Amino acid sequence: MKKSAGLYLSAREASAELAISQATLYAYVSRGLIRSEPSQDSRSHRYRAEDVRTLKERRTPSPEPRGLRSFDADLPVLDSAVATITQDGPIYRGVNCVDLAERDTLEHAATLLWDVTGADPFEQDNCPVVSDAMRAVAEATRAANAIDRAIAVLALAAAADPRAFTRAPEGRAMVGGRIMRLVVATMLNAKSSPKPLHIQIARVWAPDHKHAADLIRRALVLLADHELNASTFTVRCAASTGLNLYDSVIAGLVALKGPKHGGAGVLAAQLLKTLAGGEVAPMIRERVALGERFAGFGHGVYKLGDPRAHALLEALARAGADRKFTHEIPERIAEATGEFVNIDYALAVLIHTLGLPPGHELVLFSMARTVGWIAHACEQLQHGKLIRPRARYIGPAPGRGAA
Repeated sequence: MKKSAGLYLSAREASAELAISQATLYAYVSRGLIRSEPSQDSRSHRYRAEDVRTLKERRTPSPEPRGLRSFDADLPVLDSAVATITQDGPIYRGVNCVDLAERDTLEHAATLLWDVTGADPFEQDNCPVVSDAMRAVAEATRAANAIDRAIAVLALAAAADPRAFTRAPEGRAMVGGRIMRLVVATMLNAKSSPKPLHIQIARVWAPDHKHAADLIRRALVLLADHELNASTFTVRCAASTGLNLYDSVIAGLVALKGPKHGGAGVLAAQLLKTLAGGEVAPMIRERVALGERFAGFGHGVYKLGDPRAHALLEALARAGADRKFTHEIPERIAEATGEFVNIDYALAVLIHTLGLPPGHELVLFSMARTVGWIAHACEQLQHGKLIRPRARYIGPAPGRGAA
């Protein structure tokens, strides 16, 4: 049976993956450990590949202590209809984002991820409400980091928006549209506008680069969501307490700033700057010999390379970007380390190609990912339950006396 974008396995494939009989597979399905649905021909069933592999990982002893592995099977798992990750790239409600980036805008990706059909969150008149206090804060922070400025303005935005606390799904989507326009405008130090977001960004950042708008559009769509990464899980935890969407986005922006998450793009930019000034091969050999890591390479999910990075680098190459950056460096590093390029490096190449200083990688990342945060916050608010993981206690046994 043909697989669907790597998401599903046949009964035979799932049983072989787990080294179990099909009867045992059906028992796992009945216990809710593996999701199953009728195949397209309706004569058989297909099984979620990620469930099969998660179960396999749980049953396989690990050489590393629990809690120290990346993507640990014992970490919290939440059901979500927003997005999932496959080796072919993230899937936004059934649509591969790499395919989506070929033709669509961030606004279209947003309506898909927000699952909205009865309203247009980006209609001409759905502009953010900006209070005098918000204008004052934006002006006072013009020279500040773009993300910090957005956090400061968003902290006042819910109070200014009379519809910020709506519970209607379409109403929340409309709030999402206002948030997107507010976030982008604030980060650009510009007035909010109903114009397409990628056009707004390109006009401020690279008005003289003829390919800037298209390249930025592609990057925004590719970055809109990536399932339950650290910032998105933070957003869902915040939203589960009943927070409004404005405050939930603040939680995501703060989490994104970490160097192990969105901040990795800045580190990749530093690597690019280092390798830009000379012959690539000798510098890579020297770094490998010293045991140094390469920011923007390797990924816990994409073992053979990040499809988003490949798509963006190919688009950059077609737009005339230096082949040294789009092909030679990724190929040399993969050859020397066995680690393949990820989206952080591709973002660094985009920002370098547009002639922008390092740091814009994270800003563009945050603009795009705000769409995904809103999608997950809305889903969590609709679900209505508080996220409350438990800790596995590893401290002293009870009854220990005070020193």
